[in-house]
Amino acid sequence: MLPEQRLLKQNTSNSANKSSALDANQLASLQQSVADYSSLQLAWASGYLAAKSEQGQYAQLAPAPLAATVAAKTLTILYASQTGNAKGVAGQLEKNAKAAGIHVVLKNIADYKAKAIKNETHLLIVASTNGEGEPPDDAIEFHEFLLGKKAPKLPNLSYSVLALGDSSYEFFCKTGQDFDERLQALGAKQVSPRVDCDVDYDSDSESWTLNIVETLKEELTQTDAPLATVSNIGDLPTAGAASVYTKQKPLAAEFSLSQKITGRDSAKDVRHIEIDLGESGLTYQVGDALGVWFENDELLVAKLLTELNFSGEEKISLKVAGEVEAFTLKAALISQLEITQTAPSFIEFWANASKNTELVAVASDKNTAREFAGVHQIIDVISLAKADIDAQTFVDALRKITPRLYSIASAQAEVEEEVHLTVGIVSYEANGDTRTGGASGFLAERLAEGQKVRVFVEHNDNFRLPQADDTPVIMIGPGTGVAPFRAFMQEREARDASGDNWMFFGDQTFTQDFLYQTEWQNYLKSGLLTRMDLAFSRDQAEKIYVQDRLKEQAADVFSWLERGAHLYICGDGNRMAKDVHQTLVEIIAEHGKLSTEQAEDYLKSLRSNKRYQKDVY
Repeated sequence: MLPEQRLLKQNTSNSANKSSALDANQLASLQQSVADYSSLQLAWASGYLAAKSEQGQYAQLAPAPLAATVAAKTLTILYASQTGNAKGVAGQLEKNAKAAGIHVVLKNIADYKAKAIKNETHLLIVASTNGEGEPPDDAIEFHEFLLGKKAPKLPNLSYSVLALGDSSYEFFCKTGQDFDERLQALGAKQVSPRVDCDVDYDSDSESWTLNIVETLKEELTQTDAPLATVSNIGDLPTAGAASVYTKQKPLAAEFSLSQKITGRDSAKDVRHIEIDLGESGLTYQVGDALGVWFENDELLVAKLLTELNFSGEEKISLKVAGEVEAFTLKAALISQLEITQTAPSFIEFWANASKNTELVAVASDKNTAREFAGVHQIIDVISLAKADIDAQTFVDALRKITPRLYSIASAQAEVEEEVHLTVGIVSYEANGDTRTGGASGFLAERLAEGQKVRVFVEHNDNFRLPQADDTPVIMIGPGTGVAPFRAFMQEREARDASGDNWMFFGDQTFTQDFLYQTEWQNYLKSGLLTRMDLAFSRDQAEKIYVQDRLKEQAADVFSWLERGAHLYICGDGNRMAKDVHQTLVEIIAEHGKLSTEQAEDYLKSLRSNKRYQKDVY
C-alpha cells in the first residue's frame, strides 16, 4: 500500500462530510506527483499531509521537524516476482517488520524509480529468477539500471537479498545473485547474507525474514510520536485485495470434470479439467494461474517402500507450517514429500550414500545431474543402487511437495463459479513401469467427480489483456499453451471488445491434437477471432512449427505491432519460446529495417510497456 493510498483513508476518516475517496483523476494526479519520490520523501510527504488532515486545514506546515523524525527510519522492500511467490514473501516480510514497529515501504520493483536507490538507507529485495537466468518482467528495467554504468555508488545503503529459484535450472537464483553482487560492488553494506531458496522455499524464507527483522529492529524501530502517526495510517481496500485462500490456506474445491481432448490415436493425453469453486468467493483474472496441491499415487509409494526395504510404518518428523509434526513414512510420502520430480541434490545424496560409480559420475557434473533428474523419478534413482540409510535420513533428502501451477483456461465472466484448466498428462516408461506426473496423474486418474481438490489462485500481473478493448492482440500458444488464450477469448467476448485477435496454434497433428477446435472455429465464424494460423508438425514430411507460421506472416506481424498490438507467448520455455523470440527479432529487424541489436531493443521496449508478455514453463 503506497503512502498516498494510506493517507486517503486517514484524511477521509477525519471528515465525515468529505467524500470517502479521491476520484480517479485526483488519485492519478497524486500518483503522478509522487512518482519520482524516494521512500524517505514518500514517508515525509505522508506525515506532512497527515498533519494537515489532523489540523483540518491546508495551511503551510513547517516540514523540518517531521523530516528530522522520518530520516533514516524507513525500510524499503522491493519484490521482483513472475508468478507471485516473491510478492507473497515480501508481503509477509512487510507484516513482520510493521509488527516490530518499523516503518515500511513495500513496492513492486516495476513501480520503483531506480534512481531513487541513492536516497535509500535500508533496502531488502526479494527476487525470483525467470527462465534461463532472466529477471522477471517487472524487474527488467531495474536490473539493467543497477548493472549498468549509470548506477550510483551506495556507501550509505544497508541491504539484503532473498533469491527464489529452482535448482533444476542451470542459472539457479541468478537474478537475486546479480542484485546482491552488484550492490556490494557499488559499496552497499550487506546486513545479512543473501539466501538462495529452492522451490520448497517456505522454511528458508521464513528464517531469513525473522533474522532480518530482528537485525534491523533496534536500528529502525519507531519511537517518535509524529512517525508513529504516519505508520498507523489505515490501508485502503482495493479491487485486488488478497483472497482469504492462499498457497498456505487453499480452498477445498469440488472436482467436476476430467475430459480427454486429444484423439484416441494421439501421442499425447491432454485433459480439459473443470473445478467448481462453489460459494467460496474465490475470484481470478484471465492470465492468472491456479495452484493445485496433490497427493502421490499410493501404488508408487508402495513400490518405493519395497525398493527401500521399509515397511512404511517407520516414524519420521517433518516441519509443516513452521511446526515439527510426526508422520509415518508412508503417510509422509503420500501427502508431504516430492517423489515424482527429482532434484539434482537428491542424486548427489544417493550417489554419496550408495557409492555407486554411475551416480557419482552423474552427480559430479551439474548439467548432467539436471538432465538425469529430468527423466528419472526418485524410485528410478534408488533402483540403480542400494544404500543403507534410515527413514529420517531418507526423507530429509527429499523436497517437500510444492503445488503445481496451471494457466487458467477460462474467464469468470463466462464460467462464473468454475475454473478450467488444460492439463497435459506427464507419462513415460521407465524400468518396465509407467511413470506419471504427480499433479497431472492426480487430476487425470486419481480424482473422481465430487471429490475435493485443494486450490488457490496465483495472480500474474505480467500476463494481462490490454486495458483498452480496441487494442489488437497476437497470441502464440502451441500445445497446452493454448490455455490462457481460451480465457482471453472468453473475456474479450464478454467485454464485447472490438480489438483484433490473432491466434497462432500448433501441435503434432490436425486430426488428433487440435485442442478446443470447435471453439476456435466458432470464434472465427463470429468474427471475434480475426485470424488463426495453424502449425501441425507431423502432418507433412517437413516439420512446421508456430515460428515458421510467424515467418510466413512476417509483414503482417510487424504491421500489427506497429499499430499497437500486444504480443503474448505461452508454453514450453526451453525451446518454443526461445525459437519464437528469435523469429520475432528477425521479423522486426527485416521489416523495421533495424539491426539485430535494435530489434532486441524494440522487443525489450515492448516488454517494459507490458506489450510483450510470456507465460512459459
